[in-house]
Amino acid sequence: MAEHNRPKDTPARTSVYGRSPGEDTLSVFATDPAHPYDALTPETILDAVETFGDRCTGALLALNSYENRVYRVNVDDGEPVVAKFYRPGRWTDAAILEEHAFAQLLADHEIPAVAPLIHTDGRTLHEHAGFRFALFPWARGRTPELNTADDRKLLGRYMGRLHLIGQAEPFQHRPRLTVEEYGRKSVALLAQTAFIPDELREPYFRVTEMLLPMLDEIFREVGDVAWIRSHGDCHLGNILWGANGPILVDFDDCLAAPAIQDLWMMLGAEREEMESTLADYLNGYVEFHDFDPTELRLIEPLRTLRMLRYGAWLASRWDDPAFPRSFPWFAARRYWEEQILALKQQLAALSEPPLIWRLV
Repeated sequence: MAEHNRPKDTPARTSVYGRSPGEDTLSVFATDPAHPYDALTPETILDAVETFGDRCTGALLALNSYENRVYRVNVDDGEPVVAKFYRPGRWTDAAILEEHAFAQLLADHEIPAVAPLIHTDGRTLHEHAGFRFALFPWARGRTPELNTADDRKLLGRYMGRLHLIGQAEPFQHRPRLTVEEYGRKSVALLAQTAFIPDELREPYFRVTEMLLPMLDEIFREVGDVAWIRSHGDCHLGNILWGANGPILVDFDDCLAAPAIQDLWMMLGAEREEMESTLADYLNGYVEFHDFDPTELRLIEPLRTLRMLRYGAWLASRWDDPAFPRSFPWFAARRYWEEQILALKQQLAALSEPPLIWRLV
């Protein structure tokens, strides 16, 4: 979810494009019954911001984030700032600092990425009242529509530039998008919970048992594609459209992945539409970075892994009161029936030929 310009609301029931969890964590699926965010009071938030030397007006607005807590905070004599309080126990300090460094590197190369503000002491990651937090500038923009080929080509250019920088060196502390981490571990976690109704457990796990070997085989077939530093969660909710075009926000899930990970979530639903929009993005992309068409075979496997991960993420965060309140349908029979159907559809999609792209 974009964390810089929208109040909290509930996403679509069956969306797989919302916030997903990362992996390089102190505890990958934390299930501590305590709720540390209960202690994140408005006073704590404002006091944390004021450690930067800003005087807050007292006005703050919760933005659309569930994994972390993110607020727009108004300050005297200046633009609002965005205060992001990292979920305790999720990322290591090194992983967060690598996120910050990547976003800053992109911004330094004039790629429109929102990087954290640097304190006078040179740090971007801070601690206050037991919470790690960072401040970001307020990014002004609207939800992108990307209705024109020119807009899609412009965004493709920026993604090509992002990946040109991303390939220069590897992440050291961020996760790697693999079938094991996003697929098997997600299924294993769900198997240990009671969210799936008893009568649906057998069909759900039967279809996942069929999917996982297929995913392994496809990744083996694709072979040695480049694994590069990527945004990792590049859906339209994490892009703003400003006066000069796209603004990339929320690098919380940046990770090592094939380049197509930052492109597939922006495609349409039907094959013809997907190929058309893909061509627009890639026609801009290849102006700055080569694209290996072999990666097109990974679109449906990546979609499948995201679906599996999404369910495991919700289950792993259910002790956070914000999740039952925002995702009440997760415990409903209908949701799991729909998931079983969607995963069966993925079985068929994995057997289809990859999208076709021809450089224009």
